[in-house]
Amino acid sequence: MSGKTVHDINTGDTASFAKTITEHDVYAFAGITGDFNPVHINEEYAKESMFGARIAHGILCAGLLSTVLGTHLPGPGAIYLSQSLSFRKPVFLGDTVKAEVEAVEIITDKNRVRFATRCYNQDGDIVAEGESLLMPRKA
Repeated sequence: MSGKTVHDINTGDTASFAKTITEHDVYAFAGITGDFNPVHINEEYAKESMFGARIAHGILCAGLLSTVLGTHLPGPGAIYLSQSLSFRKPVFLGDTVKAEVEAVEIITDKNRVRFATRCYNQDGDIVAEGESLLMPRKA
């Protein structure tokens, strides 16, 4: 299994991955990272927050984007160099998040591809967006 090279990718190419965020995902992420912010893990606390309910860690969206970039476009062998990400709306437990990437710039001489990155909830609302830079596998 090998990913695409810089020569296999065209501006406008897209790929996506969708996942429903579960309670298990939030607890597992908290356990792995140590981020036990009560807005993520404590229902009573979260009810009193501005969100009114527990929300997923925003950075879980970055993980879903990494899935797309590492397994679909450019795929296996690519090296993730950078990611900017702005959180636009909360992701609640039970939301289905679709992570989508679009190639927006091909830098052939440096073997780099810049991607627009967006995550949408099941209603089509953007919950996170940004940009990533990757180095696809060499030919």
